[in-house]
Amino acid sequence: MLPFKEVRVLDINSEHLGVPMDALMDNAGEATAEVILTEIGTGKKIAVVCGVGNNAGDGFVAARNLTRHNDVTVLLAHPPSEIRTESAKRAYERVKHIASSSVGVPLSKFDVIVDALLGTGNYTEVREPYRTLINRINGSKTKVVSIDVPSGLGTDLAVEPDITVTFTEMKEGMTPENSGKIFVQDIGIPADAHRYVGPGEFAYYPIRGAESHKGQNGRILVIGGGPFTGAPALAGLAAYRMGVDLVHIATPAPSFGPISSYSPNLIVHGLVDETLNAKDIKPVQQLIGMVDAVLIGPGLGLGRGTQEAVRKIVKACDKPLVIDADAIAAVAEDLSVLEGKTAVITPHAKEFETLTGESLPKDLEERAKAVEEAARKLGVVLLAKGHIDVVSDGHLTKLNRTGNPGMSVGGTGDVLAGEVVALLSKGTTAYNAARISAFTNGKAGDLAFEKLGYSLMATDVIDNVPEVLRRYLKRLQ
Repeated sequence: MLPFKEVRVLDINSEHLGVPMDALMDNAGEATAEVILTEIGTGKKIAVVCGVGNNAGDGFVAARNLTRHNDVTVLLAHPPSEIRTESAKRAYERVKHIASSSVGVPLSKFDVIVDALLGTGNYTEVREPYRTLINRINGSKTKVVSIDVPSGLGTDLAVEPDITVTFTEMKEGMTPENSGKIFVQDIGIPADAHRYVGPGEFAYYPIRGAESHKGQNGRILVIGGGPFTGAPALAGLAAYRMGVDLVHIATPAPSFGPISSYSPNLIVHGLVDETLNAKDIKPVQQLIGMVDAVLIGPGLGLGRGTQEAVRKIVKACDKPLVIDADAIAAVAEDLSVLEGKTAVITPHAKEFETLTGESLPKDLEERAKAVEEAARKLGVVLLAKGHIDVVSDGHLTKLNRTGNPGMSVGGTGDVLAGEVVALLSKGTTAYNAARISAFTNGKAGDLAFEKLGYSLMATDVIDNVPEVLRRYLKRLQ
């Protein structure tokens, strides 16, 4: 079953792939009218009761198609000036001659009521005027058809339809008891909108509240450095660009000065020795208590003491975490440390083989299956990096084709890990954090490549993350 928010993801990704919202709306409205004509017949007096979003737009199109064989009235919950989406506004223009306010219109005088009030919007309660309208619909004793989902489904008050015409797939929570006879109609969502991540994934990006203050939008800890200083700094700076409030970096003593000098935005904590080891476990655990999510691995090295320390830190960690780079080899030696963790692991092909003991197939379908099976066995989310990335939680799997060969430059994987941990710290699920970040990282790299070609560096990818967020979050507001 399709979660409500995934409907938004698919709509936006369809537009990104060249199928405009107007076309999806036309198909949805026509499909609804077809079911009504087939199941109920012609010559009916029909009220199409509409809200202000795309569900209303589906209703306007359905009304236009139903007028050929029925007496149709469009009843509005709000004035036409409050219709929110451009597609719905365009659809309304074609039926405004049969539209009126719903106030005072007795619904019992109609043979059929079409519910196009709320659809799959992200709401947890039904407010006025919808509560009154839903009660009026339910009390009308008239045959009711809901478009996509019964309005209010999943809240304390919902339309009780005889028929629901839904699109693409059944929606989460729908049953014959709450949705009546269910018809699933294809409205032309491209297969690639399901298969590949796209700008629709930003439906899951946590927008910060107007009154939020420092620390409420994510605090992360990067555990990295020692042999290499750039990797943890790149991850931390990428996390900032992804929208976190505070970035802490725990790093061995030789890395403290260089990482501190990269940016005053990084809060750097020096550890005891030249590399991460058992002495650092306790102070690192104290730092973990201060943050919302943890990234471990960038630049740590593969020394035996470091690897053992990584395993102990991961095993004790009670925060969502990203395991990247050198930390992947550490957990591969004892996979039991992953039990019960909320974790994203970000291997490239060789690291995947180290982690699982199996090489990634060249064929994309086989590769996706291998990543999904490994994620299921490990109980984590895997973001397998490659020409086409594979993101899987063991049950759901999507591919990412943003990015370019210029991103083979060192550090882009650290940037990706920083983006993932940023979203984890903001409360995003591991699977959603991984798929948003895969798209964001690749798209930022593509923007950098447009300007710099093969001269791009990892810092150029970071610099373009804000533009990716600006473009695609604006689409959702």
